[in-house]
Amino acid sequence: DSRHGPSADDERIMSEIGSVVREKISYVIVLTKSDKNGGGAGRVSNSVMDSLRVAMKNANIKNSPVLLTSAETKWGRDDIWRYLKMAAEV
Repeated sequence: DSRHGPSADDERIMSEIGSVVREKISYVIVLTKSDKNGGGAGRVSNSVMDSLRVAMKNANIKNSPVLLTSAETKWGRDDIWRYLKMAAEV
């Protein structure tokens, strides 16, 4: 959720994936509800991004792309499909 940053469960999952299967999996972070942040879709607060960067660094996935999405406005939908297509082609 782009309004709150990574939850404890998010961080746990990122750490598990980052330590166990990092070499075999390309990791993409998807932040949802970006339309709820004020100022339109595609905005995330500095504090959320800071906490996400720390979680990504701790999980050893710091170079992973971060996608901002909104189900309501369809923001980021094409980006998600592009990554899913790349994953399917591997």
